[in-house]
Amino acid sequence: MTNFRTIATGIAALAGLMLQGCYYPPAYTAVPTTTSLPARFDASWQAAHGAAADEGVRITSEDRGSGTLRGDKGSNSVLITVATQADGSIQVAFTVTGTPPESENLKDRLTSAYQRRLGR
Repeated sequence: MTNFRTIATGIAALAGLMLQGCYYPPAYTAVPTTTSLPARFDASWQAAHGAAADEGVRITSEDRGSGTLRGDKGSNSVLITVATQADGSIQVAFTVTGTPPESENLKDRLTSAYQRRLGR
């Protein structure tokens, strides 16, 4: 009888260990987050403004209502527009007028600084 109890106890312990190996925690489900349109516009506006500061552009006028920043750096004039599109996306454009290749380089640097500020 003692032998039977030892075997039964061993089987019960083995079954308990096997059941522990079968447990699978629930899969992680990502919760989608959405940012409101005003918050996305604000983030883009701040990133565009910061990109101008990063590249030494002196802002001479800004109209948040129309999404327009105007400024200059040396002999280059800079126009930055932040616009909400029909699909809810935000479009930011940098226009630099001045002497090439200086103006082209400034546009590229502004775009890079903007992307960097948005963490892209």
